[in-house]
Amino acid sequence: MGRVTERRRVLRIRGGAADHRADTLVAEEPLEIRLNGRPLAVTMRTPGDDFALATGFLVSEGVLAAADEVANVVYCAGATADGANTYNVVDVTLARGVPVPDISLERNVYTSSSCGVCGKASLDAVRTTARLPMAGGALPRLTPGLLAGLPERLREGQAVFDRTGGLHAAGLFSADGELLDLREDVGRHNAVDKLVGRALREGRLPLADRILMVSGRASFELAQKAVMAGIPVLAAVSAPSSLAVDLARESGLTLVGFLRGDSMNVYAGEERVALAPEGAR
Repeated sequence: MGRVTERRRVLRIRGGAADHRADTLVAEEPLEIRLNGRPLAVTMRTPGDDFALATGFLVSEGVLAAADEVANVVYCAGATADGANTYNVVDVTLARGVPVPDISLERNVYTSSSCGVCGKASLDAVRTTARLPMAGGALPRLTPGLLAGLPERLREGQAVFDRTGGLHAAGLFSADGELLDLREDVGRHNAVDKLVGRALREGRLPLADRILMVSGRASFELAQKAVMAGIPVLAAVSAPSSLAVDLARESGLTLVGFLRGDSMNVYAGEERVALAPEGAR
């Protein structure tokens, strides 16, 4: 099975001095996701939590919403011509009675911000396929101080990043700022899928009282995944895209960007942010 990190020989130059040494890199391998035995999608990911990644991806596609909708998840033997198992192909079998989406070149996939689908079509796709509610009152109003502490807690939990410096992270936090789960991956969307997939398999969806924090920007793709999992708050250390803001405002998602130190921008859902009275600021 693929490893999370690999070693490569590099030429290191520091202050004019050069030497050769081994460097630790994050591993990147393709994962093919199959649904009921048929190819569905391929993503480049860091090996690990592959079953969670596959099921989380299916949540974001509107295929899954509960653990009992999955009959089985397995690595595919015979994935290569010689019959070897590469651990890079995962097949998800749906439970009896769960509708199987049309798997074709024309199917409605909207997980990539560069997929070429127009903004209105992307928003309509999420609106029509979302199966989990966005519970308005499940999460108490959040203070700016609580939000400001999330990036440091996320960073402290990034064990693989400490060794490689080359991973995105996504973390699920409670309403009082406790880090409940964290996944790392070369793809920020994969890290979120791994979180959502783990929650699905443990019967914890919708994540109506949780905060999703990501280490990079907040793309439409990540906002979509939050909405599909019923997560009410998405926070990011960098900027959101315009389509992510549009989706957040349409769906009731609180979207916070540029979360650095004690500064942040709230792009949507500001009613979930508890500001101090004007005279106390």
